[in-house]
Amino acid sequence: MRGALLAQAQACADLGSPMYAELLTRAADDPGEAAAAVLGDRTGPGFVLGMLGTVHRLVLEGRVPELAAHYPTAGGTEDPLEAWPAFRDVLSEHAAEIREGLTDPPQTNEVGRAAPLVGGLLAVAAATGLPIRLLEIGASAGLNLRADHFRFLHEHGAYGPESPVVLPGAWRGLPPVDAPLAVTERRGCDPNPLDVTFPEARRRLLSYVWPDQTARVERLRAAFEVAARVPATVVRAGAADFLDGLAPERGVVTVVWHSTMRAYLSGEEGARVDRHIEAAGAAATAGAPVAHLSFEGRDASRLDAAQVVALRIWPGGERRILGEGPSHGLPTTWL
Repeated sequence: MRGALLAQAQACADLGSPMYAELLTRAADDPGEAAAAVLGDRTGPGFVLGMLGTVHRLVLEGRVPELAAHYPTAGGTEDPLEAWPAFRDVLSEHAAEIREGLTDPPQTNEVGRAAPLVGGLLAVAAATGLPIRLLEIGASAGLNLRADHFRFLHEHGAYGPESPVVLPGAWRGLPPVDAPLAVTERRGCDPNPLDVTFPEARRRLLSYVWPDQTARVERLRAAFEVAARVPATVVRAGAADFLDGLAPERGVVTVVWHSTMRAYLSGEEGARVDRHIEAAGAAATAGAPVAHLSFEGRDASRLDAAQVVALRIWPGGERRILGEGPSHGLPTTWL
C-alpha cells in the first residue's frame, strides 16, 4: 500500500499538484494507516484517485468544513499543504462512505485532453477531407465531444473559435490547423454518464479535479458553458456494447476516440472494443472511412503520466503516433 500511495504522490507532483503529492506522502507514512484502512487491497491508481475524489466531494458538499478550509475549490484560504490532519480525520470518520465511493470509476472529464484529441481530429480531416461523425467511448459528461468549440493557444497564435474554454500553451509544434474541420454528429457512451445541467453532476466532475490546480477548475467550469449551447448525446452503456454494430457511413469519416480510459476496461471488454473497430475498419471505403483516435499511455492497460496520440485510418489501418503529452493533455507535442 505504501508503494502505491508514494507512486501516485509522485505522479501528482509531476503533474503539478503539490497538495495531493503532500497528502499522499503523509498518508503513506501515517502510522495509523487511515488511507490503507479505506483502500484495503485496492491499490491501483484509479482507486487512489477515487479516494481523493470522494473526499473532495465531501468538501464540495459542505460536510467537512475543517478540511474545506484548505481547499481552494471550496473557498478555503488555509495552506493546502497543511491539510493532512483534517484529511486524515475525514478518512477515519467517513471511511465507509469513502469505500463506497471507490466502486465508481473516477469521472475525469479532463478538458485539457481536448488538445491532443482535436489535434488528432485535424489530422483525420486533413487525410480524408470529410466531415466528422464523432463517437466517444468513456465520455463521462461528453464535454470533450464539444472540443472543436474550444480555443487552443500555441506558440504561433491560436486555433479555434472565440470560446469560454481557452487552452493556453496547448501545442508544441502544430497539427494540420488548415484542415477543414466540421463535426456533424456527437455521440458518446459511459457506464455512468453525467448530465451537467444538474448541480450534482457538475460537483462530481469538479471533485475529480485536483483542488490546487485552479486553471483546470476554471477550464472545467467554462466547458459547462459550452456544453449548455452545443448539443451532444451520451448514453448509458459500456464501450463494447456501444460499438457493437459499428459501421462506416458514406460521406463522413466515422471517428471513434477515447482518452485515459482503456485502463478501466477489463481485458475482455477491451478486446471486444478492438474487434468492433477492426470490423468497421474492414468495411471502410475511400468514401466512407473509419478512424480510431486515442490519447492513452503507451501501455494502455496502465494509467501513466505520459501518454501518446495514436491514430489509425481505414482503408489501410496503419497505426501512427502523432504526438505525446502529460495525462492532462497540456501541452501536447506534435512529432
